[in-house]
Amino acid sequence: MTIDQMKQRLQAAYPQTPASEIHVHDLTGTADHWQVEIRSDLFKGLSRIEQHQHVMNVFAAELKTGEVHALTIKTKI
Repeated sequence: MTIDQMKQRLQAAYPQTPASEIHVHDLTGTADHWQVEIRSDLFKGLSRIEQHQHVMNVFAAELKTGEVHALTIKTKI
């Protein structure tokens, strides 16, 4: 996946509001180790584990195939 594809997928899952933020970083330059940072009101009431599971579900297919090998997640409300 490319950075743009990652961002588009996250923007579709976490609609933009004035308080929301999405940042994507390719950690190794190989397009398979990623760090995503997301601030979203959709995380309200969810534990940190639930927030991270929510983000991982966005990339479930790619994580299963290995297209996304590693995904570091930082979430904020």
